This record gives sequence, C-alpha cells and structure tokens, in this order.
Amino acid sequence: MAAERTAEVRWEGNLTEGSGEIVSSGSGALGRLPLRWKARAERSDGSTSPEELIAAAHAACYAMAFSNELNKLGHPPQSLHVAAKATFEVGAGGARIASVDLDVKAKVPGLDNQAFQQAAEGAKTGCPVSKALAGNVDIRLQAVLE
Repeated sequence: MAAERTAEVRWEGNLTEGSGEIVSSGSGALGRLPLRWKARAERSDGSTSPEELIAAAHAACYAMAFSNELNKLGHPPQSLHVAAKATFEVGAGGARIASVDLDVKAKVPGLDNQAFQQAAEGAKTGCPVSKALAGNVDIRLQAVLE
C-alpha cells in the first residue's frame, strides 16, 4: 500500500527579503499559509516555516504511532498530548534542523511506567517521521504517564 500527499508553494524574491505561501495541499486541510525567512530564523509574526510544519507532522505521527504501540500492549490510551519543537540553526555548515523535542503526556489506565516508557521509545523509533529524520536530526523524547 502506498499513499502520496501533495502540497504547492509559491515564492517570490530572494531568501531573506522574499516571501511566499503554501498555496494548497492535496487534502485541502492546509489553506494559504504565508512563508518568510524571518519565520524560520527570527520570529514567526503570523508566518509559518518548514520547521513548524515538521514539528506538527512529527507530533501527529508520533501520537498515532504511540497510540498503536499502547494498543498492541492491550492498553489503548485514554488521551495523548504530544508537543513537538523543531530547532532550526544556521551555522558554519549552513542551515539545518538540529533537533526535535517530543514532549508527551498520556493517560493510559492500567499500564505501569516501565511498559509505558518502552512503548514511548518504540513509537519514537517506529514513527515514519522519526525514521525520515533519523541520523540527521537529534530526536529527544520526554514521556510522562499521568
């Protein structure tokens, strides 16, 4: 089974002074979203960035993967709250996404913390977005069983 997802972006001008927007996504879920260099390197000021979109994608993917790991243990989660923070750096090697921090809070009835932590790590390893970033981005996880 394969699924393709699409998005379109329009950009005008140079990198630092130009601007653009996400024009559309294949699902229609993403409407027009402004893009600017400052949203990546300084302040968002209402514009998005690839890093923000990666953080959103990673949080969503991780939540799905973690839910699946917990369900396989016979403990489907009552709730999961996943926050992701992608850190963008510009250094001697150029611009890069240096890290993603995943912060998870979960309510999982009947599961002990050790099994919870093992499932959390398994989801981190098995999440397709984590796999795409592995080896290039430092992915850190903090998972709390409430």
